[in-house]
Amino acid sequence: MIYIESKKKSLKTLQKMYPDARILDLTSKGDEPWVKVSPFYPHGGIPVPYSDNYYSASVEGVWQGLKVFESADIDTSKFDVRDMKGIKRTVRKFGKPLGHRKGVRGGELLDYITARKEIYLRTYGWVLDNKANHTIQLLKEEALKNDLVFLDFDTNGDVNNTKRPLSHAALVKRYLEKKYPELATLSFVSKPEVVILESDKEEGKVKTKAKRSKKTKKSDTDQDLKLF
Repeated sequence: MIYIESKKKSLKTLQKMYPDARILDLTSKGDEPWVKVSPFYPHGGIPVPYSDNYYSASVEGVWQGLKVFESADIDTSKFDVRDMKGIKRTVRKFGKPLGHRKGVRGGELLDYITARKEIYLRTYGWVLDNKANHTIQLLKEEALKNDLVFLDFDTNGDVNNTKRPLSHAALVKRYLEKKYPELATLSFVSKPEVVILESDKEEGKVKTKAKRSKKTKKSDTDQDLKLF
C-alpha cells in the first residue's frame, strides 16, 4: 500500500509509524531517480498548455510562469529555469494573484481550481506519461515488493481544496493506482499496530488499529484527474 506523509516529520517518527515500509522522498530534495517526479525537476521539452511552440523545463515553471498578479503579468523566463531554484513568484513581491493566463498569448484568466485542472494537472500528467515514465515503472516495481511512504512538503490530495497546496506525491499515488489498480489494496504490513491509549493504561486495556488508506472523497475522484 502507498501512504503520503510530510517531509517535515522526522525519519525516526516515520520509521516507527511504518516499520515495514520503504520511505521515498519525492520532493526536489530527494535522490535520483525519485526526484524525477518532482514538479521542479527540469526534464525539458514540456509543452505549455494552450501555447503553441512554447516549452518549459519543468511543471513548476509552467505553473509559475502563467501566473498573473496585480503588479505583474506572466513570466515566460520561468520556463527556462533548470536548477530548481528561484522558480516561485510570491504574493509578497507581486501582490494579489489574479489567476493564471490560459496560454502565453491567451486573453482569458483562469480561476485557481480551473487552472489546477487545465494547466497543472494537464502538464503534470503529460510529464508522468512522457518524461518520468521510467521512474513510474520503478515505483510500481517497489510497490509490488513493499509498502511505500511517499514524502512531500504538502499532503493535500484533494484537487478542490484551495486552502492547502496540492501534493504532487498524492497525485503520483493516484496515478499509480489508476494505471495499476492492484496497488490500491496491496499491503505488506504483517500485523496491526498496537496502540495503548492513556485512558486505557489504568484499566490494562490495549487497543489495536491497522493502518488503512484514507477513503477517497467524492470530490477527489478520477473525474478530477481525467487528464491522467
